[in-house]
Amino acid sequence: MNKAFTKEDEGPQADRLDDLPQSPHPNYVTPAGLAALQQRLRDRHADLSALPRDNLDAKVPRAMAERDIRFLEGRINRAIVVDPAAQDTKVIAFGACVTVVDEDDVETDWHIVGEDEADPAAHRIAPFSPLARALLGARVGDVVEWAKPGGTVDLEVTAIRYFT
Repeated sequence: MNKAFTKEDEGPQADRLDDLPQSPHPNYVTPAGLAALQQRLRDRHADLSALPRDNLDAKVPRAMAERDIRFLEGRINRAIVVDPAAQDTKVIAFGACVTVVDEDDVETDWHIVGEDEADPAAHRIAPFSPLARALLGARVGDVVEWAKPGGTVDLEVTAIRYFT
Protein backbone atom coordinates (compact mmCIF):
# COMPACT_ATOMS: atom_id res chain seq x y z
CA MET A 1 0.00 0.00 0.00
CA ASN A 2 1.20 3.48 -0.79
CA LYS A 3 2.45 5.26 2.32
CA ALA A 4 0.41 8.33 1.40
CA PHE A 5 -2.75 6.42 2.30
CA THR A 6 -1.69 5.28 5.78
CA LYS A 7 -2.22 7.08 9.03
CA GLU A 8 1.16 7.05 10.74
CA ASP A 9 -0.07 8.90 13.79
CA GLU A 10 -2.53 6.15 14.66
CA GLY A 11 -1.37 3.05 16.37
CA PRO A 12 -0.39 1.88 19.81
CA GLN A 13 1.52 5.08 20.67
CA ALA A 14 -1.14 7.51 19.40
CA ASP A 15 -2.96 7.47 22.76
CA ARG A 16 0.17 7.79 24.88
CA LEU A 17 2.04 11.03 25.50
CA ASP A 18 5.76 11.03 26.12
CA ASP A 19 6.67 10.79 29.78
CA LEU A 20 7.51 13.95 31.69
CA PRO A 21 11.20 14.07 32.54
CA GLN A 22 12.21 13.03 36.03
CA SER A 23 14.77 15.10 37.90
CA PRO A 24 18.30 13.68 37.89
CA HIS A 25 18.61 14.54 41.61
CA PRO A 26 17.69 12.24 44.48
CA ASN A 27 14.03 12.83 45.35
CA TYR A 28 14.30 14.00 48.95
CA VAL A 29 10.87 14.75 50.40
CA THR A 30 9.50 15.77 53.76
CA PRO A 31 6.67 13.63 55.15
CA ALA A 32 4.30 16.45 54.14
CA GLY A 33 5.82 16.49 50.65
CA LEU A 34 5.26 12.75 50.25
CA ALA A 35 1.66 13.12 51.43
CA ALA A 36 1.15 15.91 48.88
CA LEU A 37 2.54 13.74 46.06
CA GLN A 38 0.27 10.88 47.10
CA GLN A 39 -2.73 13.22 47.12
CA ARG A 40 -1.84 14.53 43.66
CA LEU A 41 -1.68 10.93 42.45
CA ARG A 42 -5.10 10.15 43.94
CA ASP A 43 -6.50 13.30 42.35
CA ARG A 44 -5.16 12.37 38.89
CA HIS A 45 -6.57 8.83 39.24
CA ALA A 46 -9.95 10.38 40.08
CA ASP A 47 -9.66 12.71 37.08
CA LEU A 48 -8.86 9.76 34.84
CA SER A 49 -11.72 7.64 36.10
CA ALA A 50 -14.15 10.52 35.49
CA LEU A 51 -13.23 10.69 31.77
CA PRO A 52 -15.36 8.72 29.30
CA ARG A 53 -13.49 5.82 27.73
CA ASP A 54 -14.85 5.86 24.19
CA ASN A 55 -15.13 9.60 23.63
CA LEU A 56 -12.73 11.19 21.14
CA ASP A 57 -12.95 14.50 23.02
CA ALA A 58 -11.52 12.75 26.10
CA LYS A 59 -8.57 11.22 24.22
CA VAL A 60 -6.08 14.01 24.97
CA PRO A 61 -7.21 14.62 28.59
CA ARG A 62 -7.01 10.86 29.18
CA ALA A 63 -3.48 10.68 27.76
CA MET A 64 -2.45 13.67 29.89
CA ALA A 65 -3.86 12.11 33.05
CA GLU A 66 -2.10 8.80 32.30
CA ARG A 67 1.17 10.65 31.67
CA ASP A 68 0.80 12.59 34.94
CA ILE A 69 0.06 9.37 36.84
CA ARG A 70 3.22 7.75 35.46
CA PHE A 71 5.22 10.84 36.48
CA LEU A 72 3.79 10.95 40.00
CA GLU A 73 4.26 7.22 40.50
CA GLY A 74 7.90 7.67 39.49
CA ARG A 75 8.36 10.56 41.94
CA ILE A 76 6.77 8.55 44.76
CA ASN A 77 8.79 5.41 43.95
CA ARG A 78 12.01 7.45 44.04
CA ALA A 79 11.07 9.37 47.20
CA ILE A 80 13.59 9.46 50.03
CA VAL A 81 11.63 10.62 53.06
CA VAL A 82 13.63 12.80 55.44
CA ASP A 83 12.03 13.63 58.76
CA PRO A 84 13.02 17.21 59.64
CA ALA A 85 12.55 16.42 63.34
CA ALA A 86 15.43 13.91 63.12
CA GLN A 87 17.95 16.50 61.88
CA ASP A 88 20.72 18.08 63.97
CA THR A 89 19.20 21.41 64.99
CA LYS A 90 22.59 23.14 64.97
CA VAL A 91 23.34 22.52 61.27
CA ILE A 92 21.37 23.44 58.16
CA ALA A 93 20.17 20.33 56.38
CA PHE A 94 17.19 19.22 54.33
CA GLY A 95 13.93 20.28 55.96
CA ALA A 96 15.41 23.29 57.75
CA CYS A 97 13.74 26.67 58.00
CA VAL A 98 16.62 29.11 57.98
CA THR A 99 16.61 32.80 58.89
CA VAL A 100 19.29 34.84 57.15
CA VAL A 101 20.22 38.51 57.12
CA ASP A 102 21.67 40.03 53.95
CA GLU A 103 24.15 42.89 53.50
CA ASP A 104 21.30 45.43 53.73
CA ASP A 105 20.11 43.98 57.09
CA VAL A 106 17.03 42.46 55.44
CA GLU A 107 15.93 39.32 57.28
CA THR A 108 14.42 36.45 55.29
CA ASP A 109 13.27 32.93 56.14
CA TRP A 110 13.99 30.12 53.66
CA HIS A 111 12.67 26.58 53.98
CA ILE A 112 14.65 23.79 52.28
CA VAL A 113 12.12 21.30 50.93
CA GLY A 114 11.82 18.70 48.17
CA GLU A 115 11.72 19.70 44.52
CA ASP A 116 8.00 18.99 44.31
CA GLU A 117 7.34 21.29 47.27
CA ALA A 118 9.64 24.08 46.12
CA ASP A 119 8.15 27.51 45.50
CA PRO A 120 10.81 30.24 45.54
CA ALA A 121 8.19 32.99 45.66
CA ALA A 122 7.00 31.47 48.95
CA HIS A 123 10.63 31.07 50.14
CA ARG A 124 10.51 27.27 49.77
CA ILE A 125 13.65 26.12 47.94
CA ALA A 126 14.85 22.78 46.61
CA PRO A 127 18.01 21.32 48.13
CA PHE A 128 19.82 21.55 44.79
CA SER A 129 19.10 25.24 44.26
CA PRO A 130 22.07 27.63 44.45
CA LEU A 131 20.80 29.17 47.70
CA ALA A 132 20.22 25.82 49.39
CA ARG A 133 23.65 24.59 48.30
CA ALA A 134 25.17 27.71 49.89
CA LEU A 135 23.21 27.18 53.13
CA LEU A 136 23.54 23.42 53.62
CA GLY A 137 26.02 22.59 56.37
CA ALA A 138 26.13 26.13 57.78
CA ARG A 139 25.45 26.99 61.42
CA VAL A 140 24.05 30.00 63.24
CA GLY A 141 26.59 32.83 62.95
CA ASP A 142 28.10 31.57 59.69
CA VAL A 143 28.20 33.85 56.66
CA VAL A 144 27.55 32.09 53.37
CA GLU A 145 28.02 33.34 49.82
CA TRP A 146 24.97 33.03 47.57
CA ALA A 147 25.99 33.19 43.92
CA LYS A 148 23.14 34.92 42.10
CA PRO A 149 23.03 35.94 38.43
CA GLY A 150 23.47 39.59 39.48
CA GLY A 151 26.46 38.85 41.71
CA THR A 152 27.35 37.24 45.00
CA VAL A 153 25.40 38.09 48.15
CA ASP A 154 26.66 37.44 51.67
CA LEU A 155 24.05 36.03 54.04
CA GLU A 156 24.47 35.60 57.78
CA VAL A 157 22.61 32.65 59.29
CA THR A 158 20.73 33.87 62.38
CA ALA A 159 18.39 30.94 63.12
CA ILE A 160 17.78 27.31 62.19
CA ARG A 161 14.50 25.55 62.92
CA TYR A 162 12.99 22.22 61.99
CA PHE A 163 9.27 21.51 61.92
CA THR A 164 7.57 18.14 61.74
